[in-house]
Amino acid sequence: MITKPHITPSLFSSLSDMLNQSHPLYKLADKIDWAKFDTAFAPLYCQNNGRPAKPIRLMCGLLILKHLRNLSDESLVEQWSENAYYQYFCGMPEFVPGAPCASSELVHFRNRIGEKGIELIFQESIRVNNEEDDDRHHDVAFIDSTVQEKNITYPTDAKLHKKIVRKVLGIVHELGLPLRQSYTFVLKRVYRDQRFRNHPKNRNKALKADRKLRTIAGGLVRELKRNLGEHSLYNKLIERFEAILAQRRHSGKKIYSIHEPDVQCISKGKEHKKYEFGNKVSIIRSATGIILGAQSFRNEYDGHTIEASLAQVERLTQRKIKILAGDRGYRGKKEVNGTQILIPDAPKPSDSRYQKRKKHKIFCKRAGIEPTIGHLKSDYRLGRNFYKGVTGDAVNLLLAAAGSLQLQKSHESSFIPVQNNKRNAKREVIDESIPV
Repeated sequence: MITKPHITPSLFSSLSDMLNQSHPLYKLADKIDWAKFDTAFAPLYCQNNGRPAKPIRLMCGLLILKHLRNLSDESLVEQWSENAYYQYFCGMPEFVPGAPCASSELVHFRNRIGEKGIELIFQESIRVNNEEDDDRHHDVAFIDSTVQEKNITYPTDAKLHKKIVRKVLGIVHELGLPLRQSYTFVLKRVYRDQRFRNHPKNRNKALKADRKLRTIAGGLVRELKRNLGEHSLYNKLIERFEAILAQRRHSGKKIYSIHEPDVQCISKGKEHKKYEFGNKVSIIRSATGIILGAQSFRNEYDGHTIEASLAQVERLTQRKIKILAGDRGYRGKKEVNGTQILIPDAPKPSDSRYQKRKKHKIFCKRAGIEPTIGHLKSDYRLGRNFYKGVTGDAVNLLLAAAGSLQLQKSHESSFIPVQNNKRNAKREVIDESIPV
């Protein structure tokens, strides 16, 4: 049940009077339109039934702070009770020494508002940053893709088969089902033989143990399937077990995690990390450094992600990008829905010296999106996604982009003069009147 918070004026000084009004979080709290979230999320609550819910501003503020400060749900709830600026950001009139909510309530709130609600928070972040930008600053933008890694271990067949055995035995003990053989002592010997497989003398022994483990896992899954019958709550899980046991080296659409079956194996050609397991994300950044779009995909070709990414930018900003510059991974696309796609290539013989220099400047500016992605991964929780499922991939990406925009705006408004910053941004914008 959603209710209006009752704010009683304090006889003593309020929280806003105690804090430094030049602090980035203090300024940021006054710039965000919190009423937009109340209007959008209020229909998701029952109006006259159930326990009164936490204020919507409190929950939205906690989601932003989580990615803004790179904290877990548990750490955020703990630090909220110690930080007065966190409390002012979330709309508290006075300092509250207790926890704002249970950490699990953040999970329920994310599930309640869904991907569309998180996108609304990201849209408000873009609006806060666009207040002092000219419209033509978004005529030129840059796009790049990266991998958002899921919180799973590096997958191997032996690891997956070992987990299948452990989960099947757990289901058997939980339901009290009959079991012909538990393989307790056999598995102990198999696990011992699988160790130190990189040593030349242990290679054949480890491969034989892998085959033995696959056989044991398959037998346990078949016996569990017989004992449970056709109509069972575990049918989907058993089908996943059978798919993992049936896949081989060159099989397509592999399952790399039991609890995250939608994880993709993506190779970006990195020297230090040959394969990454997660999903592909597309980032669009303006010439002034503002993230205009953040779209989640599975493992599509980069050129096929442009249309959906541009549609998201147009939906969130109500503006259309005229020129979009990307790297050579986007080759094959020259124009998408009226937006010109620029790819680094050898200059045309008909290009003048000025046109060559202008293209060179655009592609040099495009490299600025690389450190932006690096900060998203290292500082705003894009490097490791702890949210579950395909929806969790999109939620983590949007919150990371929203958190980075909020911090960028708060620091600029606190430490950089507005007029000088705007003038410098205008110098970086490429003149659209000159043909490319």
